[in-house]
Amino acid sequence: MRGKTAHGEATPMQTPTPLEQLLDLAADLLGHDRRTLPARAAGSPFMTLGGGLGQAMRLQALAGEQLQLSLDITQLLGPLPLADVLARAVAVPRGAAPRAAGSGPRALLPGQLATLTAQQYTGAAAVHRMLSAELTGPLDLGALRTALDALGARHEGLRTAFGPSPQGPVRRVLDAYALPLVVMPKVPADAGEDPVAAAHARLAVDVEHLAGHPERPPLAFALTRLAADRHLLTFLYHEAAVDCWSVSLVWRELLADYGRAVRSRPLDRSDRSGSDAALRRAEGLERSGALRALAAQRVERLRDFPAVVDLTEPGRRPAVFDFRGDRVLFGLGPGLRGAVDATAARAGVPHAVVLLSAWALAVGRRSGHERLLVGTEMPRRPTAELLGTVAPCSATVPVCCELEGGVDYFLRGVACAFGEALGYADLDTAALARELGVPGDRSRPALTQVVFAACDELLPETLEAGPLTSRFHHGHLGGTTADAALRVLRWGADPLLSLEFASGVFTRAEAVGLASELTDCVEALTGADPQDPVEDLPAMSCGGGARSRAAAAGGAHT
Repeated sequence: MRGKTAHGEATPMQTPTPLEQLLDLAADLLGHDRRTLPARAAGSPFMTLGGGLGQAMRLQALAGEQLQLSLDITQLLGPLPLADVLARAVAVPRGAAPRAAGSGPRALLPGQLATLTAQQYTGAAAVHRMLSAELTGPLDLGALRTALDALGARHEGLRTAFGPSPQGPVRRVLDAYALPLVVMPKVPADAGEDPVAAAHARLAVDVEHLAGHPERPPLAFALTRLAADRHLLTFLYHEAAVDCWSVSLVWRELLADYGRAVRSRPLDRSDRSGSDAALRRAEGLERSGALRALAAQRVERLRDFPAVVDLTEPGRRPAVFDFRGDRVLFGLGPGLRGAVDATAARAGVPHAVVLLSAWALAVGRRSGHERLLVGTEMPRRPTAELLGTVAPCSATVPVCCELEGGVDYFLRGVACAFGEALGYADLDTAALARELGVPGDRSRPALTQVVFAACDELLPETLEAGPLTSRFHHGHLGGTTADAALRVLRWGADPLLSLEFASGVFTRAEAVGLASELTDCVEALTGADPQDPVEDLPAMSCGGGARSRAAAAGGAHT
C-alpha cells in the first residue's frame, strides 16, 4: 500500500507493528474505534474497556490464528493496561507437538478421574450436560451428517472412549468414529407446553441409552422435529470429555461446516488432535515445581476465607453429596438488564462481574460471611493449540470475594479477584483444601459449595448456519457439582439465568427464594450510588416480584 506526501508524491505506508495489529483485533472484538482505542488502551485494563473472559479467550485465539502471537490470558484479565499486556505477546512456538499414535490406552487428562469416579456412584445423568440449537429453516440431513463427520475427524476428544485397565481408568482415542446422530420422534407436547422443554425432558430420561455406552465416546447428537422447518439439535456430552469452552467450539465449527456443506464447499477434515497437550502441560508444571510454588502462594491467600459456606439450616445436609440436582430458571427483564450494563460501564467491569458480585452479596448475607469463596468456571487454555482443542481443560476455581467498600470499589475488587484466581486455575481445588487443613467431608464439595458461570460469554444466543438460524437452549439432566450454582445462560434483550441446586440440600421453594434474593441484590447494587457502602445497601425484601418470575420460569428442563 502507498500513501501521499505533502507534495503529492507516493510513499510506501509503514507495515503495522505486532502491537498495532493486536490493538486492531482488540478494537474489533470490543466494538471500539480502531483510531481511539490505542490511547485508551495505554492507561486502561482490558476488563475496564468492556472485555470479559469469553472476549479474552477469543482475542487470545485470534492472536494465535492470524498473527501467530501468544497472549497471557491471566495478564489480559489483570490490572495492567491493555497496551502493556499486548506488547508482551510472544511468537507461537513453531513445530508440531508429538502426538500419540493409534487407539492404545492413554493416561487420563487432569480432572477426568474425578468425573469418571462420580459417575460410578451417581449414573450418567449427573455427569452429562446438554446444549441444544433450535434450527429454523429447511434442514438438509445429509449436509448435517457431512458436517458431523468432519467435526469428528478433526477432534480426537470427540473420538475418545474410557475404559478400565490394571492401573485404573484410561482413555482410548479411536482412529475413526462416526459421531452418533439419533433422529428422535416428534414429542407430543400438551397445549401451551414448550416443545423444547418437552424434548429436553425426554432426552433427560434417555441420556444413559444415547450417550452412556461404556465402550464408545460418551456423547451423542439427537435431532428432534418440533414443527415444519423447525428442529432441535441437541449435543449430549460427558464432562470428562467436553468442557464449557469445548462445547462452544463444537457448535461454532459444526454450524459453520453445515453452511459449507449445503453449498457443496470442501470441509477441513485434518486431525487437529491436541488433547494430549493438556496432559503434557500438567506434567511439565509438576516437573518444574511451578505447581508447588503456585499452591504455596494460593494457600496463604485462602487462609483468610472460610472453607465452608452453608446456605441451609444445620442438619439438612445429607451425609454424602450425591451430585443430584435441579434448577430454577428466571429472568431479569430489560430494565434491570439495562441497569446492570450501565453499572458495569460506570465501574469499568464486564456485566458478568456485576452478576458475580450480586451473587456473592446474596450468598454472604444469607450465610453471614463478609468474606467468602465463590467457585467460578475458568479455562486452562494458555496456548493456541489448546484453544482449538476439544478436551476438558476447565476448572472450578475459588474466587476471593470481599463484601466491603463502596459499590464501585466492591465491583472492581471482585473483578481483580477473578483475574487473580485465573492465575491459579491449574491447581487442584481438593488438594488446596487438604493443604489448608480442611477436614475431609464427603457431604459437600471442597471450598466451592457456591459456584458462578457466565455461559453467555462463550456462546452467543444465536448463530447462522447457512440458510438456517440457530438459537441455543441450555438443558438440564439432573446433576450438579455444587450446593448452588448461578449460571448466566443468555444476555441482551431477554436475559435468562439458571440457579442449579443440590436437591439433597435445597427444596425447589428454597431455591426459588435464593434466586429472589439474588435479584434483590442485583437491584440494590445497580440502584446505589458508586460510593454507597456495600454493607449499607437495602436488606433483602420479601422478593415477591422476583420470586414469582423465578417460579414461573422454573421448569427443570427448558
